Amino acid sequence: MVSRVTVSRSKEGGFDQKLVELRRVTRVVAGGKRMSFRAVVVLGDHKGQVGIGVAKGKDVARATDKAVFQARKNIISVPLVHATIPYEVTAKHSSAHVLLKPAKQGHGLVAGGVMRVVLSFAGIKDITAKVLGRTPNKLTNAMATMKALGQLKSMAHK
Repeated sequence: MVSRVTVSRSKEGGFDQKLVELRRVTRVVAGGKRMSFRAVVVLGDHKGQVGIGVAKGKDVARATDKAVFQARKNIISVPLVHATIPYEVTAKHSSAHVLLKPAKQGHGLVAGGVMRVVLSFAGIKDITAKVLGRTPNKLTNAMATMKALGQLKSMAHK
């Protein structure tokens, strides 16, 4: 498994992007094995906009470029109330279960793994988050976190 952590700022729109997972994958064909790379990218503006992109490519650069493009297409808006979420929410994606609880101002971002990246790129500064499932898979944990953030509505709409 190849792992790399990079944060770069995009010129257009002011979005930061981070490569959270880079994995070499193999497809078996008649002539042997074909290697490619799968990239998982988190994109956000730290002001309530966040997205995740997953893509494969023959080389690392192509996979990351395609993942950034996918992340731009999958951006969601997160309602923020004093740098936290309006209410507690849980979500499930595949075998990943996540719990997000709002916290008082000054509490900090208490989350582990890829959840911390997704929540910080969304602009959330005070939250308690927990992965309840047993899977260590970064992609499913990130997707469950995005699903939980997508369930949030502002208090005016609730």
